[in-house]
Amino acid sequence: MSSDVTEEEKKTLTPESGFDLCGIDYFESLGRRLYFIAHYEKYQDALVAKKDRDRPDEYLILYKGAQ
Repeated sequence: MSSDVTEEEKKTLTPESGFDLCGIDYFESLGRRLYFIAHYEKYQDALVAKKDRDRPDEYLILYKGAQ
């Protein structure tokens, strides 16, 4: 998976605090695959939101805040 998105994309979507729920669109060009869905302060809320996404073809990732 490390070659699926660039480090710049990861840095851009890593929040200062809390958790960002992001998706990967494999049909986009490299450098534009990662997209933001929502931000959550609590890990539990982010996990629930991830599980509640009703798109089986969607690949999801949680990025933890830098702090």
